[in-house]
Amino acid sequence: MKDYQREFLDFAIECQALRFGEFTLKSGRVSPYFFNSGLFNTGNKLARLGRFYARAIEDSGLSFDMLYGPAYKGVPLACATAMALAENGARDVPYAFNRKEVKKYGEGGVIIGHPLQGKVLIVDDVISAGTSARESVQIIETAHAQAVGMAIALDRQERGAGAASAVQEVQDALGLRVISVVALETLLKYLEGSNGARRYLEAINAYRRSYGT
Repeated sequence: MKDYQREFLDFAIECQALRFGEFTLKSGRVSPYFFNSGLFNTGNKLARLGRFYARAIEDSGLSFDMLYGPAYKGVPLACATAMALAENGARDVPYAFNRKEVKKYGEGGVIIGHPLQGKVLIVDDVISAGTSARESVQIIETAHAQAVGMAIALDRQERGAGAASAVQEVQDALGLRVISVVALETLLKYLEGSNGARRYLEAINAYRRSYGT
């Protein structure tokens, strides 16, 4: 586990964006943990979150020209990541995001920000069913740009519709490279070394045996 991944998990638990207990997911599964990026809900928290995304993206070595945030949760995430990448003059990349409804007046269209062009990295919180990823790729390709990857905060490493994980399904079906700040295996290593949170290990390991990949 890298230092920034440990710091991210400390931060997510502190913000209660990562919680432990019993949570019914959209899939109907009852999960012993839950991640909600909407709880990074102050300027300071969002700025810190963007730095974690930027660090994971830089570590990946992925080549891209701009960022794209799918509405709604991806919008602040893409903005925060773009600002974090530009800190200290490191890398100033354009960003864009979409409207849920096409604007029929003024400048019109569905895209806000920089025109979609070149190699585009999608920024979102998690991948569950992959619906947001598919919609994003369609929007990007319609603009004659190329979606090359997707950066997320947490990879649950959990089966999607079939035997593969939701992340693997997106990678295989859409040809995207998925970058995550942390994955379930990172979380398990973190809990093993945490006196306060070690009690959640048994439930999470049992869940992984049932639904993991």
